[in-house]
Formats: sequence, structure tokens, C-alpha cells
Amino acid sequence: MSRISVRGIAVASATAVTTVGAVVGVASGSEPTAAAMQPVADTTALDNIDAGQQATVQAASLTEQAQTQQAAADAAAKQQAAEAARKQAAADAAKKKQAADAAAAKAKEQHDAQQAASRDDSRSSLSTLSSGDYSIAGIQAMAQQIIGDASQFQCFSHIVNNESGWNYQATNASSGAYGLVQALPGSKMASAGADWRTNPATQIKWGLSYMDSRYGSPCGAWDFWQANSWY
Repeated sequence: MSRISVRGIAVASATAVTTVGAVVGVASGSEPTAAAMQPVADTTALDNIDAGQQATVQAASLTEQAQTQQAAADAAAKQQAAEAARKQAAADAAKKKQAADAAAAKAKEQHDAQQAASRDDSRSSLSTLSSGDYSIAGIQAMAQQIIGDASQFQCFSHIVNNESGWNYQATNASSGAYGLVQALPGSKMASAGADWRTNPATQIKWGLSYMDSRYGSPCGAWDFWQANSWY
């Protein structure tokens, strides 16, 4: 029931009461006064309706506020969850990269150790090498067998090509450097064998030891040689 219809009913009721009073007055032989003829409004029902509407509006406002707050809380929770997931993914990726780097470093270390062991094994077998073929091809084959690693042999070969042209008796008239790797003085090669003047295998052994100790490998020595034309 709307506020207008209730007020109408209240007015109508008051009018009816007044009218009845007037009729009673007439019946009793007295004239109804002007005050008696005025309708009396009932305001109690109207006050109750106003209070009910205010309560409904307040309840609706509180509900809307609660819904807004809940939506904001849900959005903040989603944002926090997304940020936590991003940080976790970054941490996992960093751990995987660290593990991969460690595995790669370990694999390289093992490979280097195997290569070093192979070179040591080859050098320890110098006494079994044939010393009869001292041609360039024969000496190169000897060096390949001693060095083992093809890439390191290529670097060693580049140096020997430039230093002596694979002549194990090559002598530098001005400096006194001697042999395949032009040791200066040539007597340094005695640490690899007393036959350093006449045995290319002894010269190869000393040359590899020198390149490893000073440059890390024949390729390290070749890098330096290219930059300086000596090693």
C-alpha cells in the first residue's frame, strides 16, 4: 500500500468519524459546530511508514557497501596471488639456470680432465713410438699420436709450421733457438730427454709441456702467437 493511499484512508476515516458525530449531534437536537465538522488526521500510521522506508534504504546502502568492499578484497587477493606466482616462477627459473650452469661446468671439467689424461697417456708412451721415420709426414704423425686431440694438434701444427717448418734440427743462427718448437736455448728440452737434439718425439713432448704450463694448451699458445708472432 502506498503512502498516498494510506493517507487517503486516514483522511476518509477521520471524515467519517466527524460526519457520524455531526449526525449524532443533529439527532440529539444540537447543531454541529465548525470544529466538530473538521476531519482529524491520524499521523501514527504515516510515521511508521517513514521509519520503515528509512530502514529499507539504510539496509540497501549497507548491503551495497559490503558488496563493494568484498569485490575490492577479492581483487586485492587475486593481485597478491598473481604476484606471488610470478615471484615463485622467477625463483624456479633461477634455480634451474643455476643447476644447468653447474652441470655444464662439471661436464666441461670432466671433459678437460679426460683430455689431459689422454695427453698424459700419449706422452707416457713416447718410448714405444717409432723413431725411424723423421720425415715431415712421419714427425706430424708422431705429434698427432702424442697430442691426441685433433683441434689441439692443429694449433700445435700452426706454431711448428711458423717456427721450424717441421724440421727437428732447425737452428736460429742469431738467437740459438733449436728444434721443432724453437726452444731458447735448445738445452731446455733436456728436461724431456737427453736425446733432445736428435729425437723429434722428445722435442714434441717438451713443446707440449711448455705450451700447457705457460698458455694452458697448444691453442692458447697459438692465440698468443697470432697476436705477437712469438710465444
